Amino acid sequence: MSIIKEFKEFAVKGNAIDMAVGIIIGASFGKIVSSMVTDVIMPPIGMLIGGVDFKNLKLVLKAATLDKPEVTLNYGLFINNVIDFLIVAFVIFLVVKGLNSLKKKPAKE
Repeated sequence: MSIIKEFKEFAVKGNAIDMAVGIIIGASFGKIVSSMVTDVIMPPIGMLIGGVDFKNLKLVLKAATLDKPEVTLNYGLFINNVIDFLIVAFVIFLVVKGLNSLKKKPAKE
């Protein structure tokens, strides 16, 4: 079987199309979660711990000079990304758990 024929069979199968749709929806979902974390969850948390904006939390490793920008370790952005990941992972867990509960269980004898 030629590689072109194999690829055509793979691309036309429903699984490849379903996967593509899932990736597109997943990317959009990721943007929604990022916005929720950055714009909804983190501001109240920052307010509770003293008015901290997590996007601006950084450790300056080297100060800026006239011709070079400062070198920073942006740990606030890292915290946002970790929270993004945890929310996405939890939602995926719930979706998989829900799909598994919909599967038919074998009948007990």
